[in-house]
Parts: sequence; structure tokens; C-alpha cells
Amino acid sequence: MNKNFLAELGLKTDNNGTSTGLQEMGSDNYIESYSPVDGELIGRVSTTSKDQYEQVISTAQSAFKTWRTTPAPLRGEIVRQYGDALRKHKDALGRLVSYEMGKSLQEGWGEVQEMIDICDFAVGLSRQLYGLTMHSERPNHRMYEQWHPMGIVGIISAFNFPVAVWSWNSMIALVCGDVCVWKPSEKAPMCGVACQNILHEVLKANDLPEGISCLVNGDYKVGEFMTKDGRVPLISATGSTRMGKIVAAEVGARLGKSLLELGGNNAMIVTPDADLKLVLTGACFGAVGTCGQRCTSTRRLIVHESMYDQVRDGLKSAYSQLVIGDPLDTKNHVGPLIDQDAVKMYEDAIEGIRKEGGNFVVEGGRLEGKGYESGCYVKPCIAEVQPDSKMAAHETFAPIMYMMKYSTLEEAIEIQNSVPQGLSSAIMTTNLRESELFLSAAGSDCGIANVNIGTSGAEIGGAFGGEKETGGGRESGSDSWKAYMRRQTNTINYSTELPLAQGIEFNL
Repeated sequence: MNKNFLAELGLKTDNNGTSTGLQEMGSDNYIESYSPVDGELIGRVSTTSKDQYEQVISTAQSAFKTWRTTPAPLRGEIVRQYGDALRKHKDALGRLVSYEMGKSLQEGWGEVQEMIDICDFAVGLSRQLYGLTMHSERPNHRMYEQWHPMGIVGIISAFNFPVAVWSWNSMIALVCGDVCVWKPSEKAPMCGVACQNILHEVLKANDLPEGISCLVNGDYKVGEFMTKDGRVPLISATGSTRMGKIVAAEVGARLGKSLLELGGNNAMIVTPDADLKLVLTGACFGAVGTCGQRCTSTRRLIVHESMYDQVRDGLKSAYSQLVIGDPLDTKNHVGPLIDQDAVKMYEDAIEGIRKEGGNFVVEGGRLEGKGYESGCYVKPCIAEVQPDSKMAAHETFAPIMYMMKYSTLEEAIEIQNSVPQGLSSAIMTTNLRESELFLSAAGSDCGIANVNIGTSGAEIGGAFGGEKETGGGRESGSDSWKAYMRRQTNTINYSTELPLAQGIEFNL
């Protein structure tokens, strides 16, 4: 495989596969990144020691003093330049995402495009960090609210979107006047280094301190440096619900703020009035895209009993046409899981479905032989289960979709809402009353509710996030920027008197 994209991104390697660049901090410990595509070593990045972490935080604190007083539109200009740099390196960075994470090349390019889009959004936002004005009850007074930067934003990202989710947080935080310290997933560290390399060049060209955006590498122990650090007022963490509960407890114990994007167990409801073509397209991509490793992947398909056989047979036919293989080959639809641990969880889930009495419409299993030497390739599968299936209530980060029947729409909504997670949801219907019920307070309890599109993916213009064990966080668009700033209420007295609120008299 031609790997010129590594050099373009500043990821030159020596004979030992050791990457050279910004990530080298003198540590004796390294993370080795192996591609799930072919099992080859991409490179090594040095892990961040506690002493090195302290140096990073000190550098970020110093940079914040400069960055917080830089006018917001000028901060937006830096983000604009970063977006342009991403356009220049879109092909190379997209290939790295695909090679290190395993998603299809189209999805890799698409993820970089999301970064570009959020840069564009943030540039506009830099001139729209609006506060409010309100009338005072005291004469000759005025009141208003304004928003100030918080300081250091700690970002802990997951492997499945190794660059986009960081940009959702960092680009918004940067125009808000914050500085960022990012711990990429230890399963995709090279993507983090590449993004930092590109941003470093932009900061350098504008004579800005590199501490505006910093990188730390390592496992959960490095993440704990940030979650326990009172100098980091906001932690934005993406990952499992188990991880999120630990982060929330650690950050909450020091009265910090956390923005959590955790697990999803997303359902698509199919009604008798659904357009079957939309159903098959949305469900198939939703379940197998990124090899089922999206937090918004379609896990459950809740189908009306009158449509069930038709949908099942259509999906069975669609799955038979899927091509599984090297994700950098655009002829392939599905790439590998991230690593052998993910394959083990997939296989354990299949065994659990069998023990529970589930029936496989499309059989799963590990793929072996030529082209599958990494051992990370599996077959997307579909299992028929009962609505109260315990396996279906558990999120397995793999291409497993559960099919189940319902009789009434109210029953379907109840089934959908019965799981602990509450991220994304969808209904397929051409019936206005059904779609409006689904979107009402009596409908989906998820942070994202779609009509006639799948559960997978989201546009950056809207706030992204979910409820219940998904964590309640919101990132990206809408007014999500407020999470990265502190609110201040101001009262100004322009009179020669000092009247007190509520008519209180205090005469001296």
C-alpha cells in the first residue's frame, strides 16, 4: 500500500516505526498503532508522563492569557485558516483516518469534511457570541449578560471518530477564547498527531503560542490527569457509558463541568406507511457503516408486523450484496473492526444471542483468509429477537442489528425508549400523524429524533448529543457553544443614587 499520506501529514517514521514530530516529548514509553486494515505497524507515539503533563498545562495556561483577550473575530480567523489547511490535506488525512481506524475511505474523507464544516460554522459563530439585555427594576440602571472563556478545555476522544469529534469541541472552544488539551484515543493516536501538526503550522504562521492547542497521549491514566485537575474547568469526553460515569464522578467531585457523549442503542421504527426503499437504505447503512462502530449506528429495527417479512427479506438481499475488505478500496462497503478486542466482543454477543434463543436472518462470524490477515474483519449480521431481549438492550460496538415486531405505534415507541441509552432514533413513515407523535413529548426520548432518514450521522448545524446514559452533553451546532464559556451578569448604575433591589432602604 502506498503510504505517502503519512509523510504529507508530518508522520515520517524510522525503521522501527517510530513517528517523529510534535508528539515526541522524551518519554521512554510508547503507544504502538497497528492498522486494523492489514495489521501493519503505522508508528509509535510517546506517552505523556505526569511531569510532561504539568509542562503541557503550564504552556496552555500561559497561552490562555493571550488567547482570551484576542478579539473573537480574530480567533475565528485562525480557525478559518485551519479549515483551509484541512482542505489542502483532506485526501491525506482522510486516508489516515481510514487506515488507522478502519472505516471506509469515503467515510474517512467525510470525517475530514465534517472538520472543515465545523471550522466554517465556528468562523461565523465568532461574530455571534451573543448575550442578553434586560430591564432593571431600579431606575437609571441597566443589566446585561455576557459570556467569557472558561480557560483550558480538556478533550478526551474515542477511536471511532478520531478527528471529527475533537474538532467539534476544539474549533468551538477556540473561537470562544478557550485553549484545548486533547487526549486522542490510544487506538488512533496518529490521527491526533496529524491534526496537531496541521494546526501547529497555522499557529506558527500567525505568531501565536502553540499552547493554544496541546496534545497528550496515553491510556486512561493520562485522561485521569485531566479529570482530576482543577485547572481544567471543562472536560469533554466521548466514549462508553462506563467511562463517562467515572469521568462525571471525578470531575463532579471537584465541582468542574463535564460534557459527556456516551453510548447509543439506536432504534429505527418502521410503520406500515413507510417507503421501503428508504427503510432498506437507511437501516443497512446505519447498521454496517463504520462496521457498526458509530455511537449512532442502528442497533434495533422495530418493524410493524404487517411489514415485517417484507423488510426482513429486503435486508437479507441487501446484506448479501455487501463487499467486505480493505476500506481504502472504494469498491468495498465494510472495513474491519478496530482490533481483536472488538472482535471478541462481537463474537461474545453472537453467542449471547444464540443462548437467548435469537434467530439469525443473516449469519455473522469472523472472516479469515486472503485480505483478512489482520484478524479484524467480521460479517455484519441480523438477529430476530423479542422486544424484551437483554442482548438488544446492551450496546455492542459491532455490526449486529436486532429485528423485532410491534403492533401499535405506542408499543413501538415504548420498545424504543426501554433501553438505558438515549442518543439517536428514527421513524420511517409517510403518515404525518405518526411522525408528529414520534417527535412529541410522548414520543422518542432521544437527543436526536429523525423522520425518514436513518439514525446514523448528524449535521454540524444542530446540537449533537443524547439523554439518559448517553450523558446529556451537546456538541457542535446550535447554541452548544455556551458549554465552553462562563456566563456573567452585569448591572450598571448610571445615576447619582444607589437604590437597592426590592425597595430595601439602608440609610447612613
